[in-house]
Amino acid sequence: MKRLLSIFILFYALYLPSICAQTGSKTDFLPQSTPEAQDVSSAGIIAFLDAAAKLSKLELHDFVILRHGKVVAEGAWKPYDTQFKHTLYSTSKSFTSTAIGFAVQEGRLKLTDKVVWFFTKEDLPATISENLAELNIRHLLTMTVGQEPEPPYAAANNWVKPALAGPVVNKPGSKFLYNNLGPFLLSAIIQKVTGQKLIDYLKPRLFIPLDIKEADYETNPQGINVGGYGLRLNIESMAKFGQLFLQKGKWKGRQVLSAEWIAEATKIQIGQPPSYVSEAQKPTSDWAQGYGYFFWRCRNNAYRADGAMGQFIVVMPDQDAVVALTANAPDMQAELNLVWDHLLPAMKAGKLKEDRPAQTALKSKLTALALSLPPKTANGSSAKAISGKTFIMEPNSLKIQSVSLEFKGDLCMLKLKTDASSHDLSFGSGYWAKGQTTRHGPSLTFGSKGSLKGLPAFKVAGAYTWKDDDTLEMLLRYTESVHSQLYKVKIVGDVITLEVPSPLNPGMNVTIKSVQ
Repeated sequence: MKRLLSIFILFYALYLPSICAQTGSKTDFLPQSTPEAQDVSSAGIIAFLDAAAKLSKLELHDFVILRHGKVVAEGAWKPYDTQFKHTLYSTSKSFTSTAIGFAVQEGRLKLTDKVVWFFTKEDLPATISENLAELNIRHLLTMTVGQEPEPPYAAANNWVKPALAGPVVNKPGSKFLYNNLGPFLLSAIIQKVTGQKLIDYLKPRLFIPLDIKEADYETNPQGINVGGYGLRLNIESMAKFGQLFLQKGKWKGRQVLSAEWIAEATKIQIGQPPSYVSEAQKPTSDWAQGYGYFFWRCRNNAYRADGAMGQFIVVMPDQDAVVALTANAPDMQAELNLVWDHLLPAMKAGKLKEDRPAQTALKSKLTALALSLPPKTANGSSAKAISGKTFIMEPNSLKIQSVSLEFKGDLCMLKLKTDASSHDLSFGSGYWAKGQTTRHGPSLTFGSKGSLKGLPAFKVAGAYTWKDDDTLEMLLRYTESVHSQLYKVKIVGDVITLEVPSPLNPGMNVTIKSVQ
């Protein structure tokens, strides 16, 4: 009888939410409020937005501010949208550690379980060193694997084998070294013990209870979610995840994830070594406050999920607040400084009176948020001469075989034919032409085997401008990603030159000429 009751409880907890979600119930958005009703200054949020606009090395894409469980402000810089998924990069790691939390909660794993127990002889080195034999789940979670440097593994078909083959030179647990290998191995272990990909395992346990429907996740060539990066969510789903942790695992009265796990995952488990940040920088650095289970500790007694180029979920227990941000930010500390310098002081301890003028000004500012649009220009004199023509290109590293451009009023259509497929991209003059493409955009993980595998076509928005009569620039924003791609076309007589700058490696451009 007890066994039947346990099975019923497990079914109710894991699958009933899924059944309810499939009945077409309305999306469960977070409750909204005015800032002052939640003791947040509207003027302080305006100051945050104004300060962000002045930082040349910061391009915010969207944000949500939660106080006392309610949205007090959210917005997106056009052409981005708060409902669009966004590449999270290493913020994905915090979801990986959460999957481990569920597995521990269900008795499927223990933090002391040895990593080598989960893999077959074909995946393991011929000789298992003493340090590798001691490596356990907790070491992976705390970035104390002991390998230094992190061995290359993501260019292989089987990532597990080279990941485990790298020498474990330090005693596991003794030294922090940030890596992607540990999160990947944990994703692989989740798949081993549950028979499900990480994202599928999380669905009934995390995503359905929080009404997160849009999630997708890159897989490696073995069909394993990559663990350390590759998850995509919209900004409100990011904020929900932070709110779940702020509420110590409770969601609408239900204990989704144990409070004990959340306390352990978000406290200091290991400190950063002196080489990581200098002693003088520690008081002002959010990368020197300690590390939990794929969560970074922050200044001001906060903690965060953290992804490259400024993808943040900042949980602020002392303020009962969550701030979620996506961005293209080479200076990530400057982005976090905006939170501490403007949003933190905007969160008051006492009751605030409604500030209608400031609320109206904030609403206008949020409505007007937009990234710089290439200026609208008349088509260059060369436009008519090249429109509709196909140009065969010289051999090149991008494998672009031909290029064609067609102009119809304020719309420019670029067709790129590669050795594998053809891609049609649209660009507006004075506006963003929206569409989607299967052509991969720039990515920090481009070198991984099967990079972006498992994801659907990407939402894009394009705009073009003529620099002069013979020089065309087309900017393509991957609006579910951190990055954008610029295409430059120079026309000289019957020959075009296509230049494709690298947004990740300035100065490393690919320049392709058409065949005369």
